[in-house]
Amino acid sequence: MQKLTICLLLAGLAFQACKTPGAMGGKKGMSLFNGKDLTGWIIYGTEKWYVDNGELVCESGPDAQYGYLGTTAQFKDFDLTVDFRQEAEGNSGVFFRCSVEGTKITGWQAEVAPPGKFTGGIYESYGRGWLIQPDPKDENLKMGEWNTLRVRAVGDEVTTWLNGVQKITLKDAKIGAATGQIALQIHDGGGIKVRWRNLYIKKL
Repeated sequence: MQKLTICLLLAGLAFQACKTPGAMGGKKGMSLFNGKDLTGWIIYGTEKWYVDNGELVCESGPDAQYGYLGTTAQFKDFDLTVDFRQEAEGNSGVFFRCSVEGTKITGWQAEVAPPGKFTGGIYESYGRGWLIQPDPKDENLKMGEWNTLRVRAVGDEVTTWLNGVQKITLKDAKIGAATGQIALQIHDGGGIKVRWRNLYIKKL
């Protein structure tokens, strides 16, 4: 009887762990954001990063400069999904295989921007600039609503999707040779506010 009770208790604890976001790797992978604070992240710059109602918020501060929120962990090959909602005009993005020093970032950005500004395209900061842009005629961004961006990087190949629609695929040897952080961006210029949730990454 005692053994049965212990087994049932352990089974119950395992079930609770599976229900906890990010507690164990599932189909979506590991959660990068716990919904409570910025544990596992590093703030770069003076722009605002905070948690509100279980969502991660980036907002331009009084300096209106570049700002980044980078993971403490490094990633090579991965499949990342994140929901974002733009509450103001302005440019943001999801960097991968990047490194940050001050507010200078090296790496590649999957663009998050207002309509017609190539959300899902790949931009290399402090390097070659735009590597590939999606066709603006195929825009499926829902401004002011929740959108889902997916970025998959395996070796030298990167593919992005926006709301389930593939935006680009790119092969690039320089990307293939890199490893680094995942980072969210606030562009300079001010007036930017983006909410993020459901940040999941699966190592491949």
